[in-house]
Amino acid sequence: MPIHDWTRVQAGDFHHFHQCWAVAMGSALNRGLLPPGYLAMVEQVTGRPIPDVVTLQGRETQEAPEGGIAVAVAPPAARVISRLERINYAKRADRIVIRHGRGQVVAIIEIVSPGNKESRHALRSFVEKAAEILNQGVNLFIVDLFPPTPRDPHGIHKAIWDEFADEPFDQPEGKPLIVASYIGGETPTAYVESVGVGDELPALPIFLSETRYIPAPLEATYQQAWADFPAVLQGLVEEPSAESR
Repeated sequence: MPIHDWTRVQAGDFHHFHQCWAVAMGSALNRGLLPPGYLAMVEQVTGRPIPDVVTLQGRETQEAPEGGIAVAVAPPAARVISRLERINYAKRADRIVIRHGRGQVVAIIEIVSPGNKESRHALRSFVEKAAEILNQGVNLFIVDLFPPTPRDPHGIHKAIWDEFADEPFDQPEGKPLIVASYIGGETPTAYVESVGVGDELPALPIFLSETRYIPAPLEATYQQAWADFPAVLQGLVEEPSAESR
C-alpha cells in the first residue's frame, strides 16, 4: 500500500492512526517476529525523555541473548549508512518499547507526529530525547511521514545525526519522508531510507543488539491500521491534490 499524504488531515486525525499503527506493530512483533524472551509494549509518552529502565539498564543492550538475524550473515541494506568512527564522549558526561524479559530495554520505536515539529522547542525536545537514547546504548527506530519544516529543513534524520556528526544529507527529489534505524552506543550507526507519498514502506532493521536485528513490519502493519481508519478520514487523505485535478 502506498504511503498517504498525511498533511491533508488534522494532527488529531493522524494521532488516531498513529495509535492504531503502534498497536498493530507491537502485536506483529509479539506474534513471532521477536525472538523468544523479547516483548514489545506500547507505552504512552509522558513528557519525560525516556523510560527510567533505559537509564538504569541501557548499556546492557549490546549483551542481550542472541535472536533475530545476524548482521554478519545478512547485512542490512539502506540507501545511506553512516557510522561514527570515534567514541561518542557525550554519552559519558505513543512509542513502542522492546525489552528483553521484563526489564532491559533493547530498542525504542518512534512514529513522528506533527506535534514533534510544530515548534522549535518541540523539535529540539524530540531530537535531544533521540540522542539521549542512542547515547545510553539503546537502539532506536524512527518513522517520519511528514515532510521537512523550517525547523528540520533536511529532515528528522539530519536533525538527530547533527547531534553526533556534521555530515551532509541530501534527500532524493520527491522523497522527503524518512525511515531510519539506529544502533546506539559509543559509535552510533544509522540506516536511512528516504521515501515519498505513494511509496511502500521499507523493511529496515530493528536492532536488538549491535549484531542482531529483525525486519521492521512497517508495510503490513500500516495496511492493518489503514483498514481500521475511519472511511470519512480515508477519503480526506486520498483526495486528489489540486495540482492533479
